[in-house]
Amino acid sequence: MNLSDQLSVVASAHPSKEAYLFQGEGVCYQEFDESVSKFASSLRDLGYGEGDHIALVSGNSPLFMIGMYGAMRVGATVIPINPTYTTEEMSYILKNGDVKAVMTMDVLMEKFEHMDDDLAISHYFVAETRIGSAKSSLSEKMKSFTKTVAEGDPSFSRPELHEENVAVILYTSGTTGKPKGAMLTHKNLYSNAKDVADYLDYSQDDRVIATLPMFHVFCLTVALNGPLMNAGTVLIVPKFSPQEVFEVASTQKATIFAGVPTMYNYLAQTGSGQTEAFQHMRVCVSGGSSMPVALLNKFEEQFNVRVSEGYGLSEASPVTAFNPLDRPRKPGSIGTNIMNVENKVVDELGDELPPGEVGELIVRGPNVMKGYYKMPEETAVTLRDGWLYTGDMARVDDEGYFYIVDRKKDMVIVGGYNVYPREVEEVLYGHPDISEAAVIGAPDPNAGETVISFVVSTNPALDESTLKAYCKEYLAKYKQPARIHFMEELPKNTTGKILRKNLREKLAH
Repeated sequence: MNLSDQLSVVASAHPSKEAYLFQGEGVCYQEFDESVSKFASSLRDLGYGEGDHIALVSGNSPLFMIGMYGAMRVGATVIPINPTYTTEEMSYILKNGDVKAVMTMDVLMEKFEHMDDDLAISHYFVAETRIGSAKSSLSEKMKSFTKTVAEGDPSFSRPELHEENVAVILYTSGTTGKPKGAMLTHKNLYSNAKDVADYLDYSQDDRVIATLPMFHVFCLTVALNGPLMNAGTVLIVPKFSPQEVFEVASTQKATIFAGVPTMYNYLAQTGSGQTEAFQHMRVCVSGGSSMPVALLNKFEEQFNVRVSEGYGLSEASPVTAFNPLDRPRKPGSIGTNIMNVENKVVDELGDELPPGEVGELIVRGPNVMKGYYKMPEETAVTLRDGWLYTGDMARVDDEGYFYIVDRKKDMVIVGGYNVYPREVEEVLYGHPDISEAAVIGAPDPNAGETVISFVVSTNPALDESTLKAYCKEYLAKYKQPARIHFMEELPKNTTGKILRKNLREKLAH
């Protein structure tokens, strides 16, 4: 089974059920499935098929959903790309990913005009978002996405998709050099969507807010593929804004919200008087980075809804662990193994460590990627003996709950002692005037490295000496920040993850 076939199964069983809602307009499963087949049919007529790479450069929209499922249905490999990337970032992926066609929006065509001469693109399938778009120099290659779908055959005879064929290539954010393309097979994506849907008990009654970027694997599995497995409804929010989330949650009676910690932070800060907006919410899901315990407790109390924190990475499609819904939730924990997936904490030799000891988190299961596209050496380092080495430092308790301590590469070593940034950040988040915090290491001639903190404060009167005194109460001397920089906002990527790389660059200058 694969995602495309499963969509048809659900559409056959629930033809009139609402599959997604976009800008106030609902589309039922039968219509969605037919659009997918029609687009796949048109792609095949244009010569696309098994193994061809088609990029998907779009915000959250029906284009993304129909485009991805349609391309997969014809046997092509989809490469989702962040539409806010620069031409340089985008061009690298398009070239490295051997892309033959692009599904995108008219407002982005200017970017492709600057890149096209260096690419081997045959067609641009363009969704119209504005009236009277300017004529493009690429007009001969451009096809209306809407028209391409409309002209297809709904009775498209689909090819057999082998479960080990690559369905999607997800390029990692490239925080340590050029992005790597994680090859996810049909089996990887289907198994993780099914296991997440089962673990979070998705049903046809669920209405899931999709405001995380669909090109990001967290949204792709938890807020898109997962709900579609069990006939849920995807509530498409093109761009995150607290007010829009509250509005959609209230008017559409949303039952599930998935977000990263910074989203929860903004919702908590702007959510005064909005408690009723979440009255139908049965669970909120957090991932992407560790959620400060102080924020988790504040959000749950404010909105009277449980937050289930989980863990995942692109290379694992992405989910490997979640806090279970039928047992106690442990604040600060990423939860336990989801079905069919095994997490383990190991030392530098790959031997499993006992509960409580910190080591590298490794993962295995049907969700683990095939490898990195055209990068055999990096694949060999990351995939060993059937296990995916995540690069995250973690520990596990006696009940099988895992805790992410920090990224292996983010660990700060002060005078031979390990300092995990998250531990310091948790203390900073515990201060009533701190809304955001991040910690990095900086070279130090005496201790090797020293702890540097960046914070956003809601109190203009708060100063460095006062905050240092606060940290002194909770942290051993070697863990205490040597310097604290106050900022109006911390740098983040499009999924809301704080960019430590940018903070290091700021410090260097």
